[in-house]
Amino acid sequence: QVQLVESGGGLVQAGGSLRLSCTASGRSNYAMGWFRQAPGKDHEFVAAINWNGDTTHYADSVKGRFTISRDNAKNTVYLQMNNLKPEDTAVYYCNSDGRSEWSGSQRGYWGQGTQVTVSS
Repeated sequence: QVQLVESGGGLVQAGGSLRLSCTASGRSNYAMGWFRQAPGKDHEFVAAINWNGDTTHYADSVKGRFTISRDNAKNTVYLQMNNLKPEDTAVYYCNSDGRSEWSGSQRGYWGQGTQVTVSS
């Protein structure tokens, strides 16, 4: 069993930065991904990273602004978000389906989410 706990959300002005963290209990060498959901909108993929950090994936809407990374010694995956825009406002969730490479299945384990609000 893996538990995922997100942190680092908050309120920031447009153009600002935040760094989200997702810490996993138990085994940590899984691929991890970030999704977000804004009010009234569908669940949206944001970024993902494979088990050792060699491979990353990004949604077009965040390429060049967000960076996903991981520290397996700390069982933690990070999402550095720069140049934030009001449309980035959402609850951000981390996810892992227990595989070493990212599959995008959205199965497996989810965190409780952390709110990111970007004011204009």
